[in-house]
Amino acid sequence: MKTTIHYLYLSLLLCLLSNPSLNAQEAIHDSVSLIKRSYIDVTVGKDKGKEVLLKRLSTIPPEKEVSDQNVIELQQLYPISPKEIEQLVSTIRTDGSWEDINYADTKRSGWEPKKHTERILKLTKYYYQKRQALKPSEISRLTNTIHQAMNFWFSQGLVCKNWWYNQIGIPRTLGPAFLLFENEMSEQEKQNAIKVMNKSAFGMTGQNKVWLAGNVLIRALLENDWELTKKAREVITSEITLGQKEGIKADWSFHQHGAQQQFGNYGMSFLCNMSFYSELFAGTSLVFSKEQQSILTSLLLEGYQWIIWQGYLDVNGLNRQLFRNADVDKGFSLLFAAYSLMKSSEPEVADKIKEMIRRNSIASQTPNTFTGNKHFWESDYTIHRTPKWMASVRMASNRVIGTELVNEDNLKGYYMADGALYTYVRGDEYHNIFPFWDWRKIPGITTYESNTPIPNPNRANSRNHSSCVGGVTYKNTGITAMQLKRNKLEANKAWIFTDDYVLCMGSDIHADSTATITTSIDQRFSKGKVWSEDNKRFFHDNTGYIILQADTCITITEHKEGQWKDFMGMYKPEILKSNLFSIYLKHRKDVPASYIYLTLPATTQQKVHDFDSKPIHVIRNDKEAQAVIIKDLCYVSVYHPTDILIEGQNPIVISEPGTYIIHAKEGQFVAAKPFAIKK
Repeated sequence: MKTTIHYLYLSLLLCLLSNPSLNAQEAIHDSVSLIKRSYIDVTVGKDKGKEVLLKRLSTIPPEKEVSDQNVIELQQLYPISPKEIEQLVSTIRTDGSWEDINYADTKRSGWEPKKHTERILKLTKYYYQKRQALKPSEISRLTNTIHQAMNFWFSQGLVCKNWWYNQIGIPRTLGPAFLLFENEMSEQEKQNAIKVMNKSAFGMTGQNKVWLAGNVLIRALLENDWELTKKAREVITSEITLGQKEGIKADWSFHQHGAQQQFGNYGMSFLCNMSFYSELFAGTSLVFSKEQQSILTSLLLEGYQWIIWQGYLDVNGLNRQLFRNADVDKGFSLLFAAYSLMKSSEPEVADKIKEMIRRNSIASQTPNTFTGNKHFWESDYTIHRTPKWMASVRMASNRVIGTELVNEDNLKGYYMADGALYTYVRGDEYHNIFPFWDWRKIPGITTYESNTPIPNPNRANSRNHSSCVGGVTYKNTGITAMQLKRNKLEANKAWIFTDDYVLCMGSDIHADSTATITTSIDQRFSKGKVWSEDNKRFFHDNTGYIILQADTCITITEHKEGQWKDFMGMYKPEILKSNLFSIYLKHRKDVPASYIYLTLPATTQQKVHDFDSKPIHVIRNDKEAQAVIIKDLCYVSVYHPTDILIEGQNPIVISEPGTYIIHAKEGQFVAAKPFAIKK
């Protein structure tokens, strides 16, 4: 018997060797099949390790009005209940449509017909996962519903006014559904599916390029085209690189739509997609190279790890995507991406990722050991982390675009990069606050007080017209500075970060206007009474504010009404109510104004009362420079060449505008970063 088996095996081997084309075809088929199976496994969530994240996610009701692709794909991870499927099966109309979807919708964001494709994906996922357990009659009802829904989409030829849906969003949603349901599709349905996928082609830059190539990959798998599969993989991985105008930057931030920080939007999609492909190609001939994997884990650990606190993504990292629950949903998206990357990483890196995931679960009891100060110099963005709190500052310059308004997203965000300062202890301090904000008093910014409409950030003259923006770090401290120049208003703004507080300084604040100028200190939900002392020391919601020098300080706790639609056009009108606390400075008009104040996160009323500000020695706060000595260090921001005078030292000449940290007793620079002057 053994002899017979050996003979048959040898005959088969000789046949394959004598027919290399057959051998190659079989190998290609196996490779495409392997990638296809892996794609399906990742899509349906065959991963025990992610169950803890899924359990946490399932406690948060999914949003009903969604246009952000990151959130849509996050919602696709939710467990699918039989009740949901029964609702879809029982309400589909004979033509394959659903009554509650507006198929004539013309919105450019949150386009309603896309819900139809998301339902198809949900139905096919449920079918694939449960087909062995369902009764024949249940399978028949389910597959008939899927066929109806698919053929409705194929026959209608619906087109959105926003190209992104047609070329990226729709194929990206339906592609996995086609793979899951491929064995049940007729030949005509397969051809129609490929027509949908043909809407995507290689091209563009950054995350758009990755999305398009990912859709081409799905088409290649549907057509069993190994060469196209390899090409799609090459195009996808071509964006895992540094030094391009858009994409991953040298400081581990992410740019899209020009020199614009896009952590929460395109960057988040990039990281989520790349982690998916890292997991998809693992164990195949298309596996990411060690260099590519290293770049992705560096983007995670040197970039994204800085901007998440207790599971909430920093508001300054959201950019235009100020959706309801965006900070939480994007935090979850990041953690799922981190887990996927961890699986293909070296043990030492995997341990760091695991600790990041553990530390950032909502209400985590894991101590925050990831501390320090980082200035993302390519994005005019600073993060400061201590064991108990985090702070962030977002700026803009003539090099870096502050923000954008696209498809009615971010209708009121014009001032969001004018020095916005947020502090976090719990992480939820600004969670879903946007409908109630005074958008001219975003925490930290200096601007006009006015009732006129908020300007459009896409206007040609909306940029900050100064190169004097930057920051520098020394050990666990740092200084960040911004010279604001736009709308005929000018101001020098600086932030000094320590383990206990943020020292905020402003100088040479003036404008060619009679309008009142204000500097917002904070604006957040009201939580309990506001304690104050001599109108100079305040305490509210775990945070203290100490005014060291200013014209007039005003605090207000008021009942506010607002709606999401006011600044995010995709939402339906709905008036909401809440109570807001606001503290801000009103500046004099007759002379250039200035201010100095402290923000003390994670503190108590008693500590604010007892705080001794005498060790903070301000030596300059004028047109040319801002300088302050704290302990043994002198933090300096310079806007024009000048001398810094430190008692007991010879004058320190600083000829280049920038941020500097000097050892006060030795008169030596310990950190220096001239501003990147745009020529």
